Amino acid sequence: MPATTSVFESPTAKTFAEFSQRADYSLMDSLHADPQATNDGHDYKPRQVFSGHYVPVTPTPIPESEYITHSKTLFNELGLSHELAHDEQFRRLFSGDITVVREPMRPTGWATGYALSIYGTEYIQQCPFGTGNGYGDGRAISVFEGLFKGKRWEMQLKGGGPTPYCRGADGRAVLRSSVREFLAQEYMQALGIPTSRSLTLYVSRSETVRRPWYALNSRSIDPDIVVDNPTAIATRVAPSFLRVGQLELFARRARSNSHHDALNELRMLVKHLIKRNYQQVIDPSLSFTDQVIELAHLFRGRLTSLVANWMRVGYCQGNFNSDNCAAGGYTLDYGPFGFCELFNPKFQPWTGGGDHFSFFNQPIAAEANYQMFWAAIRPLLNGNMQALARLDRIREDFSEAMNKEIETMWAKKLGLMSYDATLVNELLQLMVLSNVDYTIFFRKLSHIPKELTPLKESFYLPSSEQVDRQWGSWLQQWRDRIKSYGDLRVTSEAMKGINPKYTWREWIVAPAYKNAEQGDYSVIKELQTVFSNPYEKQSIEIEMTYDQLKPKKFFNAGGVSHYSCSS
Repeated sequence: MPATTSVFESPTAKTFAEFSQRADYSLMDSLHADPQATNDGHDYKPRQVFSGHYVPVTPTPIPESEYITHSKTLFNELGLSHELAHDEQFRRLFSGDITVVREPMRPTGWATGYALSIYGTEYIQQCPFGTGNGYGDGRAISVFEGLFKGKRWEMQLKGGGPTPYCRGADGRAVLRSSVREFLAQEYMQALGIPTSRSLTLYVSRSETVRRPWYALNSRSIDPDIVVDNPTAIATRVAPSFLRVGQLELFARRARSNSHHDALNELRMLVKHLIKRNYQQVIDPSLSFTDQVIELAHLFRGRLTSLVANWMRVGYCQGNFNSDNCAAGGYTLDYGPFGFCELFNPKFQPWTGGGDHFSFFNQPIAAEANYQMFWAAIRPLLNGNMQALARLDRIREDFSEAMNKEIETMWAKKLGLMSYDATLVNELLQLMVLSNVDYTIFFRKLSHIPKELTPLKESFYLPSSEQVDRQWGSWLQQWRDRIKSYGDLRVTSEAMKGINPKYTWREWIVAPAYKNAEQGDYSVIKELQTVFSNPYEKQSIEIEMTYDQLKPKKFFNAGGVSHYSCSS
């Protein structure tokens, strides 16, 4: 089916029947299903999956589902009527009840396996069988793939029940993590950062699951109580959900010759990745070898740009393993993530993440993931020494490409025409000394103040006279540089388009999911509005609530300043 809108296709899908006509399942049609899978998709117990690109799985619906919200932005982009979010069949499908599907939709969803690497080291310990054949989508089940306004999108339920990769878990997602993922995807999209998207959010009115979490006013590092949580399903949307870890899985199988078709399955997966995520930029008339090399170059560019943009807005992907790294080059998984408030290069919201996944270490983590991507696609070029040399050069230049992106990012945040290492390094040192709020500081700086006083509104602690003198010297050097470029107003406006006014603050988001447990979704919807315009000045009421320093009581607060992997 061509990637264009049919003359018979309504520009806006107003009914579930019209929505269903958008179905087009490239993954199921072009890749291999697990030959040991069941025919009906009732494949819920942990087991080893030895081959095949996906396992057909029927999701398990959450009972008595209730609408919380949907993404108006994405609905508009896809050409979906907003009334669809309240349509019974639509609600049932995206609450996990796939029995409502109608042709040409498929009666089962699908889950995929992948491998895990942490900082370039292969792991199989998370696999219950100790082989790596049981690690993958434990509660993420894709239920739809289709064409909307000429673009292909895959829709995936987070919390849709167990799969063969569930490792004994219940396959559910709690309301807390579902609200966080839904809002974070909306926010990142509005920031202009490539990301998976939010479609809908539904909660069960009757089903709960028990999870470790933090007691009220807890200062514990690890969760200290077990609580009952309402289950929920957030549907996330992306051009594909192919991960670096998936390529790794098939490369490991090819390397060990685990079955006769292993190398071919890797080749098929890479071809599918190119079609799904790089079709517009990789010439299909090129040889497969040249396409693989171009893929390596383009993914490197997307990944380095992505991480630089994460750092620009203070985002920390607390668990940036290869299985959480989208091969399409966008933010994929919102588990233990956070946004830096009090500036700290070692900021890490996830208690299990350590320094290696901290805020300023993300470029290093990205390179480790790229290393695994490079190693995974390399077997496809075996025997072609010239092609391998080209591929290896792309890998060797990753650090240089990453540094260029980071330097460009800092220059733009500071309104500079080119990167100045001395100016940036002195600034970062002063930011640490003065305990600045990362977002508020750069937004204040975007007004290009003549003196330090406005910037002090972003300081968490009073600064000394000596530090103030250092600030004064730095500020004068920076302003002189900015003034040499011309109109300060033009530079100021450009900086305001780089440095957001409103950021994600966990202590503000937490009431949204806590209120939602009581059936009050108003804070969620208000956050959607605020996050949809993060660079723009909003009402006085919004500014007083959302544009302020983190209150002292929330520092070191369990579940707010730090948290275990949210589930």
